[in-house]
Amino acid sequence: MQQHELFMKRCLQLAELGRGKVSPNPMVGAVLVYNHKIIGEGYHIQYGGPHAEVNCLNSVDGNDSKFIPHSTLYVSLEPCSHFGKTPPCSDLIIKSGIKKVVIAMKDPNPLVAGNGISKLIDAGIDVTEGILSGEAEELNCRFICMHLKKRPYIILKWAQTANKIIGSGTNERIYISNNYSNFIVQKWRGEEDAILAGTNTVIADDPFLSNRSGNSKILTRIIIDRQLKIPHTYNIYNCLQPTVIINEVKNELSGEITFLKTNHDFSEELFSYLIKRDISSVIVEGGKETLQYFIDRNIWDEARIITNTANYEADGVVSPVLKGKLISSVYIESDKIDFIINKK
Repeated sequence: MQQHELFMKRCLQLAELGRGKVSPNPMVGAVLVYNHKIIGEGYHIQYGGPHAEVNCLNSVDGNDSKFIPHSTLYVSLEPCSHFGKTPPCSDLIIKSGIKKVVIAMKDPNPLVAGNGISKLIDAGIDVTEGILSGEAEELNCRFICMHLKKRPYIILKWAQTANKIIGSGTNERIYISNNYSNFIVQKWRGEEDAILAGTNTVIADDPFLSNRSGNSKILTRIIIDRQLKIPHTYNIYNCLQPTVIINEVKNELSGEITFLKTNHDFSEELFSYLIKRDISSVIVEGGKETLQYFIDRNIWDEARIITNTANYEADGVVSPVLKGKLISSVYIESDKIDFIINKK
């Protein structure tokens, strides 16, 4: 069992390398072990590209290829059993002659959901599952949320002063988090599919809501602008990114801009729309009203709160009230970042 965990940890390390690049697919890593030695490894590198198992088997040196049928394949997620953008990995494993496969967790996708494992077992392969399943589920919480909750994984993010002020309450913008934290926020954006903000935040800050992390991922912008108050000269209308405007006025498609008409309680319609567009995660960077909307309806999974050491010496907007489980805290000079999950 300890050996299984050792090699599965390597699978999870490899899988992590695909973060921000493979959505809406899961992050998956695989290693091939012969005589207690890794002779091949791979991970899902890019959406639409070869899966982890394919890259793993292709990485085996020619001199070691004769050992493939006598090796154990470790993979962090159940091998797929259906044709998508690539052929089924379960077929590839069977064809390779591998006799033992160790899996961290079943695939929650209804197109797989145990079928990949059954296919391997029916072919006479010895399958062990559930090795480091908790770590595997945490790694792919977005993928799991999309398939089991039928909505994207929701991350709430805000910055507050020491006395819990998140905004001035006027059109004046206040800068709270330091440059190091701002850099980390860009990294967070580069790991998600979409970013959401409300009318007041956009009018006050005129943000681009773009990914400036250094990777090439293009975020979908989601703007809650019920009465379409945001001027079309603002940056969210620059057509450089897909943009969805949640409103109560009109449905319309204009280039990269989608106007999605909903009622006041828009979440169900929005989530249905986003799932159809394969958006598996949203980072919410709105003001208090927007953040509180998600908190009050208990439709959030994680919160990242940046707290600066300085107070705001004037009346301002007080941060939302949120109850969850504190997982960890990181201190970055004048800022503390709390990572909180929703245990409900």
